[in-house]
Amino acid sequence: MAYRFALVVSKYNDFVTDRLQAGAIDALRGAGVAEGDLTIVRVPGAFEIPIAAQHAAIVCLGCVIRGETPHFEYICSAVAHGLTAGAAATGVPMAFGVLTTNSVEEALARAEGPNNKGREAALAALEMADVVAALTRPPAPRP
Repeated sequence: MAYRFALVVSKYNDFVTDRLQAGAIDALRGAGVAEGDLTIVRVPGAFEIPIAAQHAAIVCLGCVIRGETPHFEYICSAVAHGLTAGAAATGVPMAFGVLTTNSVEEALARAEGPNNKGREAALAALEMADVVAALTRPPAPRP
């Protein structure tokens, strides 16, 4: 595998995002991604993920837990739209591993064991890297 990957990981709710990061690293290492081919970019919160992703990322990990104000909806929407726009603008696949949950318990359930969404995002990134490589590969010369 000749791909380089970056993880953009939110520091906010790090008790969850550290687990997502571990799951993503495990998946990438399991797929043969060497240590030198993986960069980890830590950003303050989920809102900052899209800007970092436009410059360096393919696997985006964060956690937004619903609170008592509409702030949750604004952040979740901004992150989703930002990553969609960033991927479209750059052509770099950006896997969405940002948890948007109603509670800490829901977040932790999605950050551990076989349901680790960081792992799932990393596997999606691996698959999309292959898809993009196949789509952008020059056609074979005709005989």
